[in-house]
Amino acid sequence: MSSDDLILPQLLELLCDLYQDTEGFLERTDEAQLWYNRGYANAMIDTLSRMGYAKQVTGAVDPDAADVIVGQELLPWGKAYGHGWEMGRKETYEVMREP
Repeated sequence: MSSDDLILPQLLELLCDLYQDTEGFLERTDEAQLWYNRGYANAMIDTLSRMGYAKQVTGAVDPDAADVIVGQELLPWGKAYGHGWEMGRKETYEVMREP
């Protein structure tokens, strides 16, 4: 059993928690942390899917559309989302590549 097989269930659980905690984030422009967390979660989805786990991801959550924040990228909450995306991508790759 690979380390990916051990960590994937934990990442999927985190992903589900993040999606549940950030439900309705689009209406909460006053709460940048929600946007950061949703960006993080969506980056996890993208990264895990690119790594071959798309089936497991879509079995865990119903992903947002790829253009979910179009037009809001330069606003403070959109920047928080973007930063969350960058960190989620980076950290998902790091965790999945650990021996």
